[in-house]
Amino acid sequence: MSTDSAGTELVASPRIPEAPTSSGPGRASRLWTGFVGAVVEAWAEVRIHRTQVLLSLIGVGVAVAALAGVVAAGSIATQATVENFERQSGRPASIGLYAYNPMSGESPSRAALDAAFTTAMERYGITYVNRTSYGGVTVQFPDGTFGISALGVDQPYGVMHRIALEQGSWFTERDTLRLAPAIVVSEEVWERLGSPDLRVDPTIGIVTPTGTVDAIIVGITPKQSLDGSFLQAYLLNDDYDTFVPQDPNFPQIPNYEAWVPPEASDQLVPLIQRDVAAALGEDWQVDVQRQDYLAWQTEDPLLIPKVVVIGIAVLVMLLGALGLLNIALVSVKHRIREIGIRRAFGATAGRVFFSVMMESVVATFVAGLAGVLLAIVLVKNPITDSYLALVIQDIPGFPIEAALIGLGAATLVGALAGLLPALVAVRVKVIDAIRY
Repeated sequence: MSTDSAGTELVASPRIPEAPTSSGPGRASRLWTGFVGAVVEAWAEVRIHRTQVLLSLIGVGVAVAALAGVVAAGSIATQATVENFERQSGRPASIGLYAYNPMSGESPSRAALDAAFTTAMERYGITYVNRTSYGGVTVQFPDGTFGISALGVDQPYGVMHRIALEQGSWFTERDTLRLAPAIVVSEEVWERLGSPDLRVDPTIGIVTPTGTVDAIIVGITPKQSLDGSFLQAYLLNDDYDTFVPQDPNFPQIPNYEAWVPPEASDQLVPLIQRDVAAALGEDWQVDVQRQDYLAWQTEDPLLIPKVVVIGIAVLVMLLGALGLLNIALVSVKHRIREIGIRRAFGATAGRVFFSVMMESVVATFVAGLAGVLLAIVLVKNPITDSYLALVIQDIPGFPIEAALIGLGAATLVGALAGLLPALVAVRVKVIDAIRY
């Protein structure tokens, strides 16, 4: 209470509260309640007309399963392709080193190149390094001697090139301490030896000019030929140099490679090239470059098959959407009186539009969910994994993007199929609907 200039007492008027704004929590709550109510109502309508929409939803569900399955299968196929590339050219980023005399074309001595390469790798802390030599050895089989191809490698080669083994293990540090050389052979060689049990340390005789040396078989690589003609063996470089014949006039220079972090490859390549060239001298040309598949493979090799199969799945989904659209239009025609009564009791055009369209959306979402589950069952199961394990080391899980794409496509199809019936329902006049 206050007084004016004449001393008259003034009574303070009560404060009128402001009307709540439409952007407050109450509006959000009403929107959420309306959405949930529309979804529940749509699900009830789908259950009522489930017989009519079942066939269309089966088509949508199958199409979603195909779509999600294609995306998942594409992920698996891509992984298999990547691993095959890595077996051939190394993991990203694999760099190769080559040195030669530009005038004569000769290579530097192996001792000098080994020393320069090793020093550079130690300087930059690179531990995955390998030298690969290619040649052949003569081995003793039960039916006589036979020449097979042989690769001389360092122990990191197995990881760098994703060497898969059918049995046994790849070379370890323990194998460098053996009195007898360790050897990894192809399954064709192992079968020709009579398939001996690896637990008893079976041996294979390597024929040398001075006699036969028994090498202990520690691992078996998977079969790569149907006729048993793929006869191959891996030896550690020290053993390879001992047992593989060398021409003293033309000593073999191995291929030098290193596995470095992809993000550091651009910085390491010129540094390694500079250091090795400085160590060898100005008479030698040194080339260092990436040799893994990412250095030349810029596009998805499975892009065209993926697009074709996805296109077929989208076409099937559109056909299912047309069937669902036809059923929805018929359903709306039979519900004109119901829609008119709802409008007469205050239902807005937006509420009617949303509820009718949500019937198709909810139906296709459920069909899409069933399709995604079907795709997961088909792609990820013990039988499928057992077959994939024969060709893939790191089997990918079911990609989340496949599930999201399937559900998103199903929801979109439902929205498109429900749009026209919803527009028809909104255009219904209340008086005409009640008289219908």
